[in-house]
Amino acid sequence: MSPALAIASVSAGDVTQQCAKSLIIVIALFVGFRGAGKRELSQLNVYDLAMLMALSNAVQNAMTAGRGNLAIGLATSTTIVVAAWAITRLLTRRPQLEPRVIGSPTLLVLDGNVLNDRLRREEVTTEDLAQACRERGLDSPRAAKLVVLEVDGSISVVPEPTPPARTQPRQPRRPKRRQHKPPSTK
Repeated sequence: MSPALAIASVSAGDVTQQCAKSLIIVIALFVGFRGAGKRELSQLNVYDLAMLMALSNAVQNAMTAGRGNLAIGLATSTTIVVAAWAITRLLTRRPQLEPRVIGSPTLLVLDGNVLNDRLRREEVTTEDLAQACRERGLDSPRAAKLVVLEVDGSISVVPEPTPPARTQPRQPRRPKRRQHKPPSTK
């Protein structure tokens, strides 16, 4: 089959239908990834990469209905790019939506106090928290001023400020006393 036939064999209705499917799938993936949580997607391992590849293949088949048609492929990929552009444009024009759509950082430790309810909600283990503190040279989360779970899933640690080293206060210098010499008798 020549490329001209591959393009011609698809109706405008088919292309529109595939674009709509693509948009629905993009929204479903966006909601699914957002719901998965920050930590879940922060560090991909080999298993996660394999799952992502399988997901992309499944999504491709759903978006193109298994057709290897050039027009369908162009329409679905254009739909994805336009959807990403539209979301970015919306978020730059309405920054108040960004925390809802993208998420916001979560405070996990404040002044050395671990906020356990937030750890549970964000699915961060105490081992993850302790590891992040050790990576920053702290013995434990109690030595941290702040620990924040960032939107990208990374953990930021701000140590407690160290007090300045105490030194002995300088004693004011006393002027040397002149010694009175008895008048010389010659």
